[in-house]
Amino acid sequence: MTMNATNQTMQSFREEASNNPAIDKQRSDKAVSSERVPQARHQIAVALYDGVVPTDAFLPCDTFSRVILSNGDHPYQVKLCADSPVIRHPFGTLAAPHTVEDLIQANTVILPGLHDPLAPLPEALLSAVRQAAQRGARIASICTGAFVLAATGLLDGRRATTHWHYAGLLREKYPTITVDPDVLYIDHGQLLTSAGALAGVDLCLHLIRSDVGAQAAAHCARMSVMPLERSGGQKQFIPTPPVADSAYSLQPLLQWAEAHLAEAISVTELARRSAVSPRTLHRRFLEQLGMPPTTWLLQRRIHLARQLLESTQRSIEQVAGESGLGSAANLRKKFLQMVGTSPSAYRKAFRSPAPEMQAQGQAEP
Repeated sequence: MTMNATNQTMQSFREEASNNPAIDKQRSDKAVSSERVPQARHQIAVALYDGVVPTDAFLPCDTFSRVILSNGDHPYQVKLCADSPVIRHPFGTLAAPHTVEDLIQANTVILPGLHDPLAPLPEALLSAVRQAAQRGARIASICTGAFVLAATGLLDGRRATTHWHYAGLLREKYPTITVDPDVLYIDHGQLLTSAGALAGVDLCLHLIRSDVGAQAAAHCARMSVMPLERSGGQKQFIPTPPVADSAYSLQPLLQWAEAHLAEAISVTELARRSAVSPRTLHRRFLEQLGMPPTTWLLQRRIHLARQLLESTQRSIEQVAGESGLGSAANLRKKFLQMVGTSPSAYRKAFRSPAPEMQAQGQAEP
């Protein structure tokens, strides 16, 4: 199997994309201008099997179906595919209007989660997924759908994620896979895995952004009432001890810091504003956000830099200053570290000229 294989439809989506192939922090920097209209609709097959989680199956259908180009064309066509016309799940049954033959011919295959991730899977479906991959199709799993993808053997020797609750089980059943329970999704280019159900929406928005531009993904995010900025490297929401006293909440401090990112904010300054020691502040950040304050500050500054690169004509030096990263050299270094590409390449890939793409339906600005 050739992992870099692509089909003609995907090529038309990406022929104007940046040539930087770096994939770091599970982000792809390949995208096209919203002005680019695909020559054929991108076929998405959502696989169905007994025990499927209906939410995992239908959220991608809803998300991809919302995308519409500025000329009124829909770039995606979504199909529900199975090896049987009727699929059983804990809440009833689902009709599958398309077969595994349609799945084999798809450009992207989505593997939803299973209520029982150890349940046996039909070999016909697993074989179809392998054949789709051999044709160059993109294969993405949602939640415990990682167990389905793992069963095909395509994830052997690779890093993958799933719902944090099942990470240990995935690691135990498939020891050749490096399981990372601390991220929302992982993008290997052709193979992608995501965490729990709503992380599947993050993954879909990531794919839309890579295929047809940031503006389309932003509209879909608004329609889904989801933040577009939840990147793959963000931690899953693993339960942590509740904050016993609301006075210990970091929220007021975070709001202040967000409003002053252009300033030289130090951990000492944050601790002083919270009236605690730097050590106590560090502990509270780990408890409430799962990361130290320096990491949080860098993530928010990179997020602001991305917004400025996407929506303004400011120079790299100006973006560095307004985001609190100081110099253009430091911005380039930290941006490459966090995003996997340079600020200039990111702007070229993700800044969409008017008229912008939009999502079907009405959304508040």
